[in-house]
Amino acid sequence: MHPKNMFLGRTGPLRHALMVILMLSLAYPARAAPSSDPFESFNRAMYTFNDAFDRALVKPLAVGYRYVIPSPIRRGVGNFFSNLRAPTTFINDLLQGKPARARETLDRFLLNSSIGLLGFIDIAMPLGKLPHEEDYGQTLAVWGVPSGPYLVLPFLGPSTARDSIAKIPEFLIADPLWEPGDVKVTVARFGLRLIDLRSRLLGVDRILQMQVDPYLFLRETYLQQRSAQISDSAAPRAERPGELEKLLLEE
Repeated sequence: MHPKNMFLGRTGPLRHALMVILMLSLAYPARAAPSSDPFESFNRAMYTFNDAFDRALVKPLAVGYRYVIPSPIRRGVGNFFSNLRAPTTFINDLLQGKPARARETLDRFLLNSSIGLLGFIDIAMPLGKLPHEEDYGQTLAVWGVPSGPYLVLPFLGPSTARDSIAKIPEFLIADPLWEPGDVKVTVARFGLRLIDLRSRLLGVDRILQMQVDPYLFLRETYLQQRSAQISDSAAPRAERPGELEKLLLEE
């Protein structure tokens, strides 16, 4: 699966991730595997599986979705799913001892869920309440839990031992539309979310095609981006962001 989760414009965390990917592709070419990847054989097998699954199903659906669905509707769908993550971010803001950011997250969620029509319109951003994301993996890192080895998960893509464990509460807690008793709703919801996200990452394919070893590139990108997220670092800004955004996010 291709990389994805800081806020440079309307696409929020996604644009941040893409800009980080592009910067790292210029600054950090793929190189020899470090000792942080003891399960490289397994990880490469999972990467190959995810890539095949993406090429066979996810990418064609994402291309069709982008072709058929108008840009304003796609943007609204992306806003809707981003808004659904607000409760998770709110909880982790509190767990990390960031009450001011928690209040901002709550304000965004209330505004976008009401005036913003369940989050389809990001009303909060023009009011100066910028989005941010926190998750349980970041919280464990703040608490001092080591990352453990790098892992590539089936369907979910790049991760670490710590982040893999942290995905459990991600699904079970504070997800308004997670319906464990209704498989159809759950599959439809996560399927649409996956296709919407993949449609926004189509521009990344061109960067991956330039890499001698895409697996190494994705690993290095994920680990460095994850480190930046945990430390609340800002993404490196390009000198000409307009052209880069056009390359990566063709709305």
